[in-house]
Amino acid sequence: MMTKGPSDDCFAIGEDLMPLDKALGLLRARLAPVVGTETVALREAAGRVLAAGLHAPRDVPGFDNAAVDGYAFAHASLDTEGETRLPLYGVARAGAPMTAALPRGTAAEVFTGAPIPEGADTVVMIEDTRREGHAVILPPGVKPGANVRRAGEDIMAGTPVLEAGQRLRPQDLGLAAAVGAPGLEVHERLRVAVFSTGNELAEPGDRLPPGGVHDVNRPMLSAILEGWGFAVSDLGILPDDPARLREVLAAASEQHEVILSSGGASRSTEDHVVRAVGALGRLDFWRIAIKPGRPLAFGRVGGVIFVGLPGNPVAAAVCLMRIARPALFRLAGAVWREPVSYPLPAAFVMTKKPARREFLRGSVIRDNEGRAWVQRFDRQGSGVLTSMVATAGLIELPEALTRIERGDLVDFVPYCELFF
Repeated sequence: MMTKGPSDDCFAIGEDLMPLDKALGLLRARLAPVVGTETVALREAAGRVLAAGLHAPRDVPGFDNAAVDGYAFAHASLDTEGETRLPLYGVARAGAPMTAALPRGTAAEVFTGAPIPEGADTVVMIEDTRREGHAVILPPGVKPGANVRRAGEDIMAGTPVLEAGQRLRPQDLGLAAAVGAPGLEVHERLRVAVFSTGNELAEPGDRLPPGGVHDVNRPMLSAILEGWGFAVSDLGILPDDPARLREVLAAASEQHEVILSSGGASRSTEDHVVRAVGALGRLDFWRIAIKPGRPLAFGRVGGVIFVGLPGNPVAAAVCLMRIARPALFRLAGAVWREPVSYPLPAAFVMTKKPARREFLRGSVIRDNEGRAWVQRFDRQGSGVLTSMVATAGLIELPEALTRIERGDLVDFVPYCELFF
């Protein structure tokens, strides 16, 4: 069943230049999931967005069991002053528990994961014991309950295990398997159509026309979107032809929830995307107080969301990762989540203009004492894609900041928080 999406005018705004936090707040308030749900097997659920929360139907572990290979016994059987000699009564293995209760004053050989025999409450590692015929010698000072994993110590029956709206990681699937879930209800993959437009663009490997450039953004943005688990359709390079653009956009709106482009979405007379989107729906321009970036376009093509990113590759990537990412995941059914940043001392000095958020490309370095610092890349232009290839993340500088001295704490957002 399809979820009701945002209204046609959800992107309408009345401000000229908007702070980033306000832009993100508006998107968070106005967007809702637009995809349906399906149930998939655990092996197919990695990277998907969970649609229904999961509660544990049973304790994990389901019984008291041995955390080590060794010997199980009742702690009350131990000599309080020195070593204890206990005769061996039986063996408990994982999947083959002892069926008889353990008599007082005896011990059972146990293996990791084996249920603790009835009558026992403590386990000693085999390396800390010695065998004498059919008896085991236990050391003094053993604590009661040692090396026993109690039933429910990881998960108790009835407790929440996974929450709706989270993107499923391998460890989440392991947890679902631990409580016996054969599959999970997830949101369908968000279908995103991606295209570039411009007569100057050529596919990588093709001969460049006079004044031409290879299309950088489409393969880069598509890879980011696929890494997020979305179903990406590559619409290719579209010519500066309003009629052709309208034809492709109309067809894409029938098969996708989002259409995304980069460049060609300003108010210039050469930007035909604007007129094509406007003819089929609505387009609103957002000017956000960030660098790199600032110009963004949001709109509707029929009932489908349209996102127009800046044309410079670094600006396009930053706007996709920092602004569009939480919005797209919300459309895909996920809870709103912004990236985690880490405060690190700056290994650089710079002056910054006020009233805008800036994103520098940088990496973590270590000094001679092993302390971590963050260093910015030397070239920060929005067309310098090597600034992203040679670095490990973004240094996020707030609007009010105007000067950074060496050692000042700055927020560092690793690419792993953004790309995947």
